[in-house]
Amino acid sequence: MEMVCLMYLKKVDGPRAVTLADGTVMSMADLPPPGTRRWVASRKAAVVRGVVYGLVSKDDALKRYNISDDEFIEWVRAVSTHGEVALKATMVQKYRQL
Repeated sequence: MEMVCLMYLKKVDGPRAVTLADGTVMSMADLPPPGTRRWVASRKAAVVRGVVYGLVSKDDALKRYNISDDEFIEWVRAVSTHGEVALKATMVQKYRQL
């Protein structure tokens, strides 16, 4: 008797993976889990990359992580102005826009 192995992929809106500028591939598995409460710089950066590269829409990210539009815009501004290091909690005062 021949065994057939079938793999079913869950239907998702948008792409399953995107290629970043450095050539690496980012998938939904690389995003923080929904409902994340402890926001370290790497998790913030992953959400920003996911939105910027079209892996997840901004609105979906805001809902998924329960973050405000203003907070997300601040993350994007910090990364675009100073790089991912600006997302560290210890750097907030140093890089905060006055």
